[in-house]
Amino acid sequence: MAGYAFYYKNQPNFLQHSNLTLRLAIAPTYLDSEFGFSQLLGPNTDLGVGVAGGGFADSYSEIRKGTYHPSESFDGYGGETSVSLYHLFNPGHEIPLNGMLRGSVHYATYSATDNTASNFSVPNDETTFAVRTGLRFGGKEPVLFPSLAMELSVWYEGEFRMNPDTYGLTSIAKPQGDRTIGGDSHLFWATALLAYTMTNSGQSFYVNLTAGTSVNADRFSAYRLGALLPLVSEFPLSVPGYYYQEISARQFVLLGGNYNIPLDKKDRWNVNINAATAGVSYLNGLQQPGNWLSGVGAGVLYQTSSIKIMAGYAYGIDAIRDGGRGAHSIGILMQFDLGHAKQNLLYPGELSRWRGWGRMFNGVFGE
Repeated sequence: MAGYAFYYKNQPNFLQHSNLTLRLAIAPTYLDSEFGFSQLLGPNTDLGVGVAGGGFADSYSEIRKGTYHPSESFDGYGGETSVSLYHLFNPGHEIPLNGMLRGSVHYATYSATDNTASNFSVPNDETTFAVRTGLRFGGKEPVLFPSLAMELSVWYEGEFRMNPDTYGLTSIAKPQGDRTIGGDSHLFWATALLAYTMTNSGQSFYVNLTAGTSVNADRFSAYRLGALLPLVSEFPLSVPGYYYQEISARQFVLLGGNYNIPLDKKDRWNVNINAATAGVSYLNGLQQPGNWLSGVGAGVLYQTSSIKIMAGYAYGIDAIRDGGRGAHSIGILMQFDLGHAKQNLLYPGELSRWRGWGRMFNGVFGE
C-alpha cells in the first residue's frame, strides 16, 4: 500500500511584497518550501531559496522481481536547503522558455524498522551536495488531469556524497554489507507532454513521453518506476498496476497517458482510461526477466471547479507476482481546490450569506 497527502500553496505577492512569491507543500511528516524573489538579478532572472525537511522522505523499500523485502528496507529522515536561479529567455512570447540552475545540500539519517533484519546494516548518516540544471519550454500546473498544457524539457542532476558508504546484508566475507552508495551519480533525462480538452465534446487527453539515462547510479539515485501517483513528484514515472517505485532502472523510455470521457452535460461524471508502457535497463542487482513493462487502468472521475476525485482499477500486465505475470491494484485520487471553494463562499451571486454557503456546496458536490 502506498499513499500521500499534502497541502499545496503558490502565492505571488507574499507578505505584501510585489517581488516575493511563496511556494509551499505541507505533508503530514514533511515540509517543502521555497521563497522566490522576482527580477532580483535582472528583469528576467529570479532567485529562489528553499528549505525542506521531515520524516520518512529518505526511506528506502527493497523490491526485487515483484517481491517486497521488508527485512532489507529501512526508514530515512532528513533536511535540505537550496538556492535556485530561474531565467526567462523569451519574454513576451506566449509559450515561455525557462532555464533553471539549482544547488542544494541534503542531510539524511537512517534507522532500521521493526521488520529490518538483524544482520542488515543500514547506511550511515549522509550529506549530499547536488546540482540540477535544465531548460523547460512550456510547462504544466501541479494538478490532476490538466485541461491544457504543453512541455518540452531537458535536465541534468548530479549528486556528490561526502561519505560514500557500504551497507546491507552482513556476512563474514562482507562484514560492512553487500551494497554500496557511490561518491557521485549523474542523471540525464528529457520529457515531452501535451494535455488538451476538445471544445465541442469536452473530452480531454494527456500524453507524456519521458526518457532518461544515468552514470554511476545506485539504489538511492536510480530511476524508480511504478504506480499511478501523478502528483507524487515533479517528474512521476507512473506505470499503472505496479507497486510504487517497484522498478529500479539505470535508463528507461516511458510513454503514458490518459483519456477522459464526460458522461453528462455538465462534465461532472467522467470515465478515465489510462495506460503506460516502458522499456528499461535495470539497476545492477535488481534485474528481472524482460525489459518491457506495460500497465492499463480505468476509473470513474467526478469533478467540479473545486474538487476532483477518481476511484480506479489498474492492471500491471508484465508485473511479476507469485512466479507469474499480472498484478491488480485499486486506488483513489483526490484534489480539492481551496481557492475556488473560497471564491464560491465569499463572493456569491446574491448577498445572502446562506445562499453563499449553498452555492459553494453546489459547486463542490453538485446539485
